[in-house]
Amino acid sequence: MIYAENLRKEFTKNIKEPGLKGSFKSLFKPKKEIVVAADDISFHVPQGEILGFIGPNGAGKSTVIKMLTGILTPTSGSCRINGKIPQNDRKNYVREIGVVFGQRTQLWWDLPLLETYTVLKEIYEVEDSKFKKRMQFLNDILELQDFINSPVRTLSLGQRMRADIAASMLHSPKVLFLDEPTIGLDVVVKDNIRRAIMKINKEEKTTVILTTHDISDIELLCDRIVMIDKGKNVYDGSLRELKKNFGQMRELSFEVDPISGLDVRKFRENIDLSDEDVIIKNDQNIFTVRFNSEAMPVGDMLNYTLSAAKIKDISVKDADIEEIIRRLYKEGAGGNE
Repeated sequence: MIYAENLRKEFTKNIKEPGLKGSFKSLFKPKKEIVVAADDISFHVPQGEILGFIGPNGAGKSTVIKMLTGILTPTSGSCRINGKIPQNDRKNYVREIGVVFGQRTQLWWDLPLLETYTVLKEIYEVEDSKFKKRMQFLNDILELQDFINSPVRTLSLGQRMRADIAASMLHSPKVLFLDEPTIGLDVVVKDNIRRAIMKINKEEKTTVILTTHDISDIELLCDRIVMIDKGKNVYDGSLRELKKNFGQMRELSFEVDPISGLDVRKFRENIDLSDEDVIIKNDQNIFTVRFNSEAMPVGDMLNYTLSAAKIKDISVKDADIEEIIRRLYKEGAGGNE
C-alpha cells in the first residue's frame, strides 16, 4: 500500500550574524545553510497494517508524513501510496487518504460540528446514504453525539481530537496518517481514540501510519515500528524483535529490613558495571535497581542482593518499552542501525 524509497528532504535557511551589521549583511548578501530533515528514508507498508512511526523531537517524522501526504515534495527519492504519487496526482490521491495533525485542526472554527461534516461530505462527494451510515459508525466508536451540534471553538481538546479523527475517516480512506493524535489527552479519551483506530483497521482493512510519543499507543496498536533519528532510519521491524534484541534491561525491586538497613554506596561499589548498565534508586527502605542482564545475569544480581542485606520482599521484571526505545535512540545517535 505504501512504498517510500530513499526519501530525502532539504531546506535552505538564512544565517543571520548578530547586530546591525549582521542584519544588513543578511539583507544584501545572505549566508545560506542546507538543513537535511530526512535523509534516505525507506520503508514499505502492506495493506491493513498499523505502523508505528517514531523518533525523538526533530527526528524528521512530520517531514516524512508531509511528503507521503503530498504537502511537501521530496528533494530526492520517491513515494507511492496505493499506486499513486502524491505530488503528481494530488486531487485523486487525497480522496483515498485521511490525515490528522495533532497540533492543527481541519475543522471550521465557528461552524457546528455537524455542519463541518456536511461540508466535508460535499467536498469528498460522499453519497447521502453512505454519509448517514458513516456518521452512525463514527458516533458509535468516537461518541460524538454529546457535542456534534456545538461550534468547534467551544469543544475541549479531547472532543476536538475525536472530531478531527472522525473528519479524517468520513470518506472511508484507504490510508490514515495520524501525527500525534493523542497528544495532551486524558486516559479515557486516549482509550476511545485507540479503540476507534483498531476498529476501523480491523473492519475496513485501513492502513494506518501512526506517529506518537506515547509508548502505550505503540504497545497497544502496533506490531511493527519504523524508528528514525536525525533524519535517518534507525530500526524497522516488529515490536517483539525490538524487545528481544534491546530488552536486556531488567528491573529489580526490593525492600530491606529497616533494622539491618543497606548502604547504597557500598551496594553500588561492589557491582562491577558501568553507569549505563546499572541505575540504583531508593526511597528509604525501598530500592529499585535497573541493570543490563547481559552484563550481569539476573541470577548473579539476585544472589548478590540477597547476600548484601536482609530482604523483606523482592521482585524482578522486564524493562518497559520506553526504556528499550531510549537505549535504541542512544545507539542510533552513535551511528548504529
